[in-house]
Amino acid sequence: MAGQAAYDLVLHQDADPSTRGVAICGFSTVGMVGVIAASHIISQLNLNQLGTVLNPEFPAMALVHHEVPKHPVRVYQGDEVGVFTAEVRFGPERDVLFANTVLEWFTKGGFDQLIVIDGVARENMDDREDSLYGVSSSAQGRERLNKAGIEPVRQGIVAGIAGYLIAEGDRLGLDVTAILADCNPMYPDARAAALAIESVTDLTGINIPLSSLLEDARKIEDSVREVFENSQTMLPAPDEEIDPSFN
Repeated sequence: MAGQAAYDLVLHQDADPSTRGVAICGFSTVGMVGVIAASHIISQLNLNQLGTVLNPEFPAMALVHHEVPKHPVRVYQGDEVGVFTAEVRFGPERDVLFANTVLEWFTKGGFDQLIVIDGVARENMDDREDSLYGVSSSAQGRERLNKAGIEPVRQGIVAGIAGYLIAEGDRLGLDVTAILADCNPMYPDARAAALAIESVTDLTGINIPLSSLLEDARKIEDSVREVFENSQTMLPAPDEEIDPSFN
């Protein structure tokens, strides 16, 4: 990591960055799959906030959760697990900087493996069959994917932060795995996030309850369906006749 530009990770007072075990990261990308999964894991495992990622170019804001204000980019740790999450969407020009920040956190924390959770846009929006793909920088990671029954990415391109992290994992000899869940890119896809979290349990043995997230998925789907149906009733009726002189 020497010489690689990254953002500053500011730890809380008396925080110990050494965690070991499994590192997980999720960002606000396609379908918000990564950030939904990361937030759920933090909540279900009762992880403690370790610090924040700061930069003068970040938008000035606080995200309020249960009356508590937080910086949007944060890191958490618990027993043999750590989570890196960003709850606002940043432009692709920041992907490499964020990825290098994750790698710095990962290496300094002494973790054994890094799992990146991301979404990929579903090609056919009418297809409701959930799909999950995986790609790993290490032989042991690929073996874990095979044992978990996760379909590997054999050919193609993994873009963005996830792609950079698995490529750097290969270059640096790190155990980095990307979990890519098919999702609807038009709204936060909690169901795809649940599928990704289930795969994290399969890969690591960490028990992460899903019942509350699946309930959120139903609420999101019902809300989107209601908005769509309301928009349809508000549209003007089509003209019965079309003026033939109209070009």
